[in-house]
Amino acid sequence: MPYHHGDLRRTMLTAAVAAITESGPAAISLRDLARRAGVSNAAPAHHFGDKAGLLTALAAEGYDLLADALGEVREGGMIDLGVAYVRFALEHRAHFEVMFRPDFYRADDEALVAARTRAGDVLADGVAADPRTGPEQELARVAAWSLMHGYATLVLTGAVSHEEPVVTARSIAKFLFSGDQVVK
Repeated sequence: MPYHHGDLRRTMLTAAVAAITESGPAAISLRDLARRAGVSNAAPAHHFGDKAGLLTALAAEGYDLLADALGEVREGGMIDLGVAYVRFALEHRAHFEVMFRPDFYRADDEALVAARTRAGDVLADGVAADPRTGPEQELARVAAWSLMHGYATLVLTGAVSHEEPVVTARSIAKFLFSGDQVVK
């Protein structure tokens, strides 16, 4: 099959998102992704090297998307950050499933580290800006992240079912973060 593709990298990442959405990240193969993209079996290796390289690129893209999503609501405090986090997980399920599975990718990749750091910094800045955080900002950041990540994971795995999970996420965040301080 001849290689005549405009943006193979983007096409492969899009195909990976579709494949992960269908079958999960462990089940994807470069051969299947090449077939989906309509390119030779060797073409994906040219851009990513191997499956871990492709999943590394997908995880980095996911962290960048998460940083953007959190950045849009950073001034809204921890409730809006929590809702944005859950919304991101639901809207970008394939990225979310890969981002927190370092056994699938190269965790020391420069682009990935930069994107993960950027997302963490946006989250930390948003939590620090919330007056309810109190003096233990790092503890509040980890607690807020853990709670919303846990809820998103429960929804994605089907362990809990809510008709409108983003609305429920807002209710959970309000319940958890409604005190004078999150960490006392």
